[in-house]
Amino acid sequence: MTPDQIEGSVAAAMPQAVEDLKRLVAIPSVAFPGHPEEPVYAAASATEELLRSTGLQHVQQIPVEGSFPAVYGEAQGPPGTPTVLLYAHYDVQPAGDPSLWRTPPFQPTVLDGNLYGRGAADDKSGIISHVTALRVFQGRFPVGIKVLIEGQEEYAGERLEAFVAQNPDLVRADAIVVADTGNPRVGDPSVTTSLRGMAAFTIEVRTLKEPLHSGSFGGAAPDALAALIRMLASLHDENGEVRVPGLPRGRFLGAGPSDEEFRATAGVLDGVSLVGSGTVADRLWSSYAITVTGIDVPTVAGAINAVQPVARARVTVRVPPAADPKTTIDSVVSFLHQVAPWGVRIGIDDVVLGSGFLADSGGRARTALNKALERAFGRSPRDIGAGGSIPLVATLVRQFPAAEILLFGAEDDGAAIHAPNERLNIEELRRTATAEAVFLQEYGGDQ
Repeated sequence: MTPDQIEGSVAAAMPQAVEDLKRLVAIPSVAFPGHPEEPVYAAASATEELLRSTGLQHVQQIPVEGSFPAVYGEAQGPPGTPTVLLYAHYDVQPAGDPSLWRTPPFQPTVLDGNLYGRGAADDKSGIISHVTALRVFQGRFPVGIKVLIEGQEEYAGERLEAFVAQNPDLVRADAIVVADTGNPRVGDPSVTTSLRGMAAFTIEVRTLKEPLHSGSFGGAAPDALAALIRMLASLHDENGEVRVPGLPRGRFLGAGPSDEEFRATAGVLDGVSLVGSGTVADRLWSSYAITVTGIDVPTVAGAINAVQPVARARVTVRVPPAADPKTTIDSVVSFLHQVAPWGVRIGIDDVVLGSGFLADSGGRARTALNKALERAFGRSPRDIGAGGSIPLVATLVRQFPAAEILLFGAEDDGAAIHAPNERLNIEELRRTATAEAVFLQEYGGDQ
């Protein structure tokens, strides 16, 4: 097929693509503990049905120990052509406080060319990008195709890592397309060449056997919540720089957003300063970042006048691509023990680790992708980093060191992934699906 034919085919397929994405977004496939499991399995089934619609010769759900099933598909390419693995995930982040959403998180809504809903961008757009690109070829693919759609990337993604390590032939490929990233801005084509790793843990602080009346005991009884607040606040200095010894600021060798661009994208309020030092790219893509993502304490609405005996927090650390997540966790936990006041008892559990990624300079697949992105977006792509982590990528690098791993997708920095009012720009989905289809054609024909 010619690029013109591919572009026309994708454009004609977009109404169906949007309906398919709306169907997926309507399924609350949150794979976190405490959430219903039935919607996650429903999303797996819907994903399986979508892959079957592409003309793949073989599609099935594959059990993953301790997790939700992966959806797998494959098809042979013409003799002598390379094999491409396409990756995405069908699980999503929890929606959080529904009052912060302008539209219901699991009622997909199209407004001003954007589709709103939890998972519309991260990462159900990746599934639909793959499906739309594959449909172009009507079962006659220019390369060998393998598709792996994960069911628990947002929580405990390391379980698929173990599965891949145990089943390498299933996902062995010459090039691997990870559709779980995106562009800094809509219409600004980019390839993510570095990912920070991730380390997360839950910390529990205990001081008393039970809650105590704050009037009778406050002032002498040690408050677990106050202790935890002091410990967490000590992780950063007055400028927001990480204070933990052994976690220095890094440097990103490339262009990133300006302070003004980042403030606008992040929605930083007027008069509120950015934190840390160095360029925004340094801080987002090459340095450590520590975030307290949740605290278990009494709510304001249900508060009573009591000194708290226990408090818990979830702490996430983003780790530079070349750094070790386990060593990072050890450093942070050791620091928290050092700064803990009053001899409080500390417990650490629910540790999750994920390595970072740094791409090689590129090869045949990257050359084909550059041509495809320029065709779809009308401009050459640039290299960027990503502050988030994708647990599977580091495993793929270790398992298949000769494979080219290409990270691009339909998300953008304004898509509000992991936040209220997540949205996907529909035109960006069209361009991304076009680029993927042109890439498959270019890569298969470059023999």
